[in-house]
Amino acid sequence: MIKKICVYFLLILAAFLSLFPFYFMFVSGTNSNQAILAAPPRLIPGSMLAQNFSVLIEKMDIFRVAFNTLFLSAVFVLLAVILFSSAGYVLAKYEFKGKGIIFGFIMVSMMIPAQVMYVPLFQMFVSAGMTNTYASVILPSLANAFGIFLMRQNMVNFPTALIEAARIDGYSEFQIFLNIVLPNVKPALSALVIYMFTTMWNNFMWPLIVLETKDMYNFPVALAVLDGNPTNKDFAVILLATSIATLPILVIFMAFQKQFVAGVMGGAVKE
Repeated sequence: MIKKICVYFLLILAAFLSLFPFYFMFVSGTNSNQAILAAPPRLIPGSMLAQNFSVLIEKMDIFRVAFNTLFLSAVFVLLAVILFSSAGYVLAKYEFKGKGIIFGFIMVSMMIPAQVMYVPLFQMFVSAGMTNTYASVILPSLANAFGIFLMRQNMVNFPTALIEAARIDGYSEFQIFLNIVLPNVKPALSALVIYMFTTMWNNFMWPLIVLETKDMYNFPVALAVLDGNPTNKDFAVILLATSIATLPILVIFMAFQKQFVAGVMGGAVKE
C-alpha cells in the first residue's frame, strides 16, 4: 500500500512539473509584464487578455500566420500520408531486386542531420525561383525517412494471405491498398498524422531560411521576430502568442494520444 502511494505521488509530481510550464505560459498571456516579472510571479489568470491580444494583432498578423501554419501542416500531412503509407506498403509486401538496399539507404538517411542539406536545398530553390513559397517549405520535408520506417514496420505484420485472397477475388493493387490495408493500420496512420502535423507546425529553421516576407511566415518564424527589442520585451504578448501556437498541438495530441501510442508500438512488437 505504501509503495503504491509513493508511486502515485511520484507520478503526480512528475505530471505537475511537466504541465506547470504550460500553465504558466497560458496564465502569463492574461497578465501584465509587471505581474509576470514580479517575485513571486502571478500564477492566477489576470484581466489583460483582451489588451494583450489587441497588442498582438498590432505587432503580428496572427490570422495570416495561423492560416499559413495550418495550410502548410494540412497539405504536408495529406501528401505525407499518401507518400509514406504507399512507400511503407511497397517495402513491406512487395519483393523486388534491391529492396533491402533501398530500405538500408532510407535508414542511413535518418542519421544525416537536416542542417547539412540546407545550403544545397536553398541553392536549388533559388535556381528554380521557388523561394518564399509554400512548396519550398513542404517539399523538402517530404524526404522524411521516419514516416516511411513507421508505416513499413506496421505493415510488415499485416497478413499477406489477405492480400493474396483479395487478388484472387479480382481486386486491383490500388483497391487492396486503399480498402483492405489502410483500414487495418489506422493506429499507425493516426500516429503518422500526429507526428507529421507536429513536425510541420513546429518547423522553424528551414522556413526561416527560405521564407522572405512576413505574409508567408508560419508560427515559429513569426514568434521569433515578434518582438525584436532586446531591452524591453513584452513578455505577456509573446507568451500569449506562444499559447495560441501551442494550443492546437496539445488538443490534437490529447485527442489522439491512444492512437499515437498504439501506432508507434505497432511495429515494435512481433507475435
